[in-house]
Amino acid sequence: MKLLVIGSGGREHALVWKLAQSARVRQIWCAPGNAGIAAEHLAANDTLVECVPIGAEDLELLLAFARKHRPDLTVVGPDNPLAAGIVDLFEQDGLRMFGPNRSAARFESSKVFAQEFMERHGIPTARAGTFSEFGAASRFASGLGGRCAVKADGLALGKGVLICRNMEQADQAIEQILVRKAFGPAGARIVIQELLEGTEVSLHALCDGKTARLFPTSQDHKRALDGDQGPNTGGMGTCSPVPFLSEADLASVRRTILEPWLRGCAADGIDYRGILYPGLMLTQDGPKVLEYNARFGDPETQVYLMRLESDLADVLDACVSGGLDRIEIRWRPESAVCVVMASGGYPGSYAKHKPIHGLDAAGRLPNTKVFHAGTAREADQVVTNGGRVLGVTALGADLEKARAAAYAAVDAIRFEGAQFRRDIGMKALAR
Repeated sequence: MKLLVIGSGGREHALVWKLAQSARVRQIWCAPGNAGIAAEHLAANDTLVECVPIGAEDLELLLAFARKHRPDLTVVGPDNPLAAGIVDLFEQDGLRMFGPNRSAARFESSKVFAQEFMERHGIPTARAGTFSEFGAASRFASGLGGRCAVKADGLALGKGVLICRNMEQADQAIEQILVRKAFGPAGARIVIQELLEGTEVSLHALCDGKTARLFPTSQDHKRALDGDQGPNTGGMGTCSPVPFLSEADLASVRRTILEPWLRGCAADGIDYRGILYPGLMLTQDGPKVLEYNARFGDPETQVYLMRLESDLADVLDACVSGGLDRIEIRWRPESAVCVVMASGGYPGSYAKHKPIHGLDAAGRLPNTKVFHAGTAREADQVVTNGGRVLGVTALGADLEKARAAAYAAVDAIRFEGAQFRRDIGMKALAR
């Protein structure tokens, strides 16, 4: 197989790393890739992955490249190309692509669409309203006592959700998104949800249009600082599995959330092929969906693919062809922890081009993989090139051992202004 992977972050590095292990894969291109992706070798023939200088949102150039090189499968990492209809574009040219089409990607690209879908098909979620005018939005938030989540309808790099504990915060959030357009066109409409209490977890499910296969559990850490303090980010680390969710809990999620979702897609004529990634809140009344994502999570992908035993190329190929029910997906029993090392100032403004030291030393540690996110190569050095720079990921016999291994690797790496959380996985252990 020849593969094209689209994206440049830690998620895409993890996808490339795992796909490169397949005996079937003879060539991988990644557009645009990063310094870590460019250093990956294919197990089948020891060739290097080739990074192609085409942006993930440059759909026409990506299509031209695919027309010329005819990859057997293209794997989309980020949400924006999916929302823009890259799957539809490629499929019109007879090119196979892993990811939902534009209509199906609305589960992530429109919070309004997702909320209305859940309410229409009886999927447990928060009480919510949709608004495009400040006064009506403020009145609804007032009815919730100001305790709410104010969400931009469209894509906002994982940062378009503002958590409010009182009316002053709620009005500020509504004004910020709806009036001041802090997230641009993504905030033309907002969804206001009641603030659910409980423990938040991330789940992933592979879907081939008719079958859905749940992944093991994971837990993301969105806030920038220890103790879930500071601003929301794209994710500062994750762990898998979470020890407080049993097989019975997962069966309940499948029965109350995944199966109604599949029936709803069939009823609404939605052909969903790719990853469905619902964020769940475990409340006293059972699990409820906070929102949907239509692609692999980041940094969830890093821990999932460290634990995946099956050939990822086979799994994604079956998903696209509609044969997901005919393959077995095997997972390692060990725990995995990913700690994100970010640039100083992230998720606000930050400097780039800071040399990164210690990557080789960290990479030599057992059961450890350093996934690159915001990196680039300048001359003979790897330097910072984004907000989230590295996803330092390790396996361990249990969550505590995986944490210790991941932080041992973090401590081996240095770059100016590096910031990271020291408590990844602690919430799961506390439960």
